[in-house]
Formats: sequence, structure tokens, C-alpha cells
Amino acid sequence: MALLSLVEVEDLSCERGGRRIFRGLSFAVAAGMALTLEGPNGAGKTSVLRIISGLLNQEIGEVRIHAGAGYVVSDPEERGRLAGWIGHHDGAKGQLTVIDNARFFASLYGSRVDLVSVLDRVGLKRLADVPAQYLSAGQRKRLGLARLILSGRALWLLDEPLSSLDAAGRRLTAELIGQHCDDGGIAIVATHETLGLDATRFFIGNT
Repeated sequence: MALLSLVEVEDLSCERGGRRIFRGLSFAVAAGMALTLEGPNGAGKTSVLRIISGLLNQEIGEVRIHAGAGYVVSDPEERGRLAGWIGHHDGAKGQLTVIDNARFFASLYGSRVDLVSVLDRVGLKRLADVPAQYLSAGQRKRLGLARLILSGRALWLLDEPLSSLDAAGRRLTAELIGQHCDDGGIAIVATHETLGLDATRFFIGNT
């Protein structure tokens, strides 16, 4: 995992469908830290994550990722290559088994991590040969966590990662985020629920 030192969001504004979602957002997250984006539905939490990842253009403002040795990444496409994502769409291919999905993710990210150990870590080892289309919503979320691990990215962007998970899954998610930050990674999490770990809270209100 290539470590990053800082993610900066400065004076960010976003407009969708002619409606301003938010404006003037500024925050920074350093290596080893987790930040939660909180606020009511429609406040723009997901849009902030999509902008950081380069999937959505901001109206005004800047996103800068400090990648070490004085190198600062602001180009959206290049930012996207530094971020691992988990959201409402898990990216799993339903016709493939759990292990084959993990193999696909590993190939996509160039990961050399042992796949069985990753599936074991997220509680899917016993379901390795089950097609993803037969997984429950919570199990698919766990497969999304496996994808996040296999991404090998220092920046994790998570959109409502606790949804569809039982108590054990929520504890697992918090543990994985905490471990990622302990290893020097950065996590930015859009959530309306308490993660159960030490994180800086940033509230987005409707404008």
C-alpha cells in the first residue's frame, strides 16, 4: 500500500440537476485518520465521496491528495487510482462465485494477497464456492469489504458501509477501518450511524 500523507478538500461546492447540493465545504484528513461525513439524506455525503474519487465533477473548489515527496494529486482521474471504494453497488458479478469475484478484484487491482485469507477475514470463507447472486445483502456487503482490502489503496471511501450488516458485520467493518488507519491509511466514511471507532466528525447540512 503506497501511503498518502493528506487529503484536502477546499471550498467545495456541488450542483446536481440545477439544484445546489452543498457549498463551501473544507476539511482535511491526515494519514492514520478516519473522518465521518454526517448529515440528513440529500445533504450530499455521497456526492462528496464521488468528487474525491474523481467520479463526479465539483462546481467549484479543489481536492488535493498529498502522495509524498511533495507530490500533490488534483487530477480527478489520477485521484481515482488512489482510492478504494465501497458503496451501495458492490461491483460483484452475480454469476461468479465468491472466490472468483475475489480473484477478479485481485486481478483488477494487481493484488498479490492470499484470497482465502481475505475471505476468511470478512467471514465469507465457507461461501467461497457460492455464486454471488445467492448471497444476502449483508454477505454482499462483506464481499465489498473484501474488494476494499484487495484494492490495496491507501485512501478508503465508504458510503454507508454499515447498511445491511448485522451486529457482527458492523464490528468487522469498524475493525477493518481501524486497522487500515493504524497501518497509515486514510478513511472517509459517509454514514448516519455511529461507526464505533475513533473518527473526526464532519457534518454536512442542507443549503
